[in-house]
Amino acid sequence: MEIRKTIDKVLGWALIIIMSAMVLNVLWQVFTRFVIGTPSSFTDELARYLMIWVGILGAAYASGKDMHVAIDVLPQKFSEETQRKLSITVKVVVILFALAAMIVGGSRLVYVTYVLEQLSPALQIPLAYVYLVIPISGLLIVYYKISDILKSAV
Repeated sequence: MEIRKTIDKVLGWALIIIMSAMVLNVLWQVFTRFVIGTPSSFTDELARYLMIWVGILGAAYASGKDMHVAIDVLPQKFSEETQRKLSITVKVVVILFALAAMIVGGSRLVYVTYVLEQLSPALQIPLAYVYLVIPISGLLIVYYKISDILKSAV
């Protein structure tokens, strides 16, 4: 579980840094638009990409902390053993989704945008870097859910 604590800490700090960069970026955008009168050309695009990263990495972080949205009215009516089985089933479904959509699908998206050499309009960075957060978050979610299943089996 030391690895999980380290991943949590690194991911938490990464989210703090990304969010701080996003706030500074938007403040710069507002300053250049309303004070200087000439809006910065890259800030809108950078804010969008940072929002993508903070949203998708934040979902992985929330998944690892078991803070994701869940409807738990019905499961509370079951016995503890049934609740445990249902919890494992839900975690397996989350793993399957993260594998199929985020890791496989996200990796294909990254590969295609990298091969096609698609660049962002204002920043001129490869869009593959923007989309790379999808398979990274998928791997984190799979790790967290497998870790949760192993922890509940003990």
